[in-house]
Amino acid sequence: MRSEQMPAQSESVAASRDTGRNSQDIEDFIYLISHDVRSSVRALLELPNWISEDLEEAGFPVQGQVAASIDLMNRHTSRLDRMLVDLLTFSRIGRMQRVETLSLDVVLDQVLEELDVPGAFVVTRDLKGLEITIGNRDILTLLSALISNAVRHHDKTSGKVHVAALMDGTEVVLTVSDDGPGIAEEFRERIFGAMITLRPRDEVEGSGMGLANVRKIANFYGGTASVVPTVFGKGCCIEVRTTGRCQPDNPNKL
Repeated sequence: MRSEQMPAQSESVAASRDTGRNSQDIEDFIYLISHDVRSSVRALLELPNWISEDLEEAGFPVQGQVAASIDLMNRHTSRLDRMLVDLLTFSRIGRMQRVETLSLDVVLDQVLEELDVPGAFVVTRDLKGLEITIGNRDILTLLSALISNAVRHHDKTSGKVHVAALMDGTEVVLTVSDDGPGIAEEFRERIFGAMITLRPRDEVEGSGMGLANVRKIANFYGGTASVVPTVFGKGCCIEVRTTGRCQPDNPNKL
């Protein structure tokens, strides 16, 4: 019986390895393309400003329709640059970093300092002094995406964001709640897809990669990401569960 099962098991292992290699190849390709294309996009971000400066120096004020067109070009190029940055981040999840045991309070302080959350938003925390074992860049990406998402998609210019953590057995459970408009039930799975936005990008700037990165990080470390009830009674709450250990069959192990 064992000898009959071995070929099937071998085929299964081989298929798993092939899938892993294919996934690795795709992510390497995303990284290389995003990195190289971004160099050209950075030049495109500068070019309209140089043109404007040259025209001003030549005595031709940039105004009216020309100014509006240059502004539109800048906005779309900045959007493309943001998308490339987020694609680079997506391709580097679980790679090119160190796994460390980090204080969630310290990490949150760093994220809030870098994000520069609008002063009208109040960010509170209840992290219970917990630590998490995770890639040192992945945890920054995770918290930054969750807090940015809460602020960016709020329906008011002021609001509340609450970051909490607790232990559930061997899992670290991290939640980020807000008192914004919330997410309709039919979209609560879709929002974790890559490049998905529920509102037009002209209304809310964003690449649609934030929550895709969150779920990929959660899955990489053996956990999940989902929408759960919020502490505010309205709004949105994203829950991330992680064991702090990467999946044994993950082709991108640190």
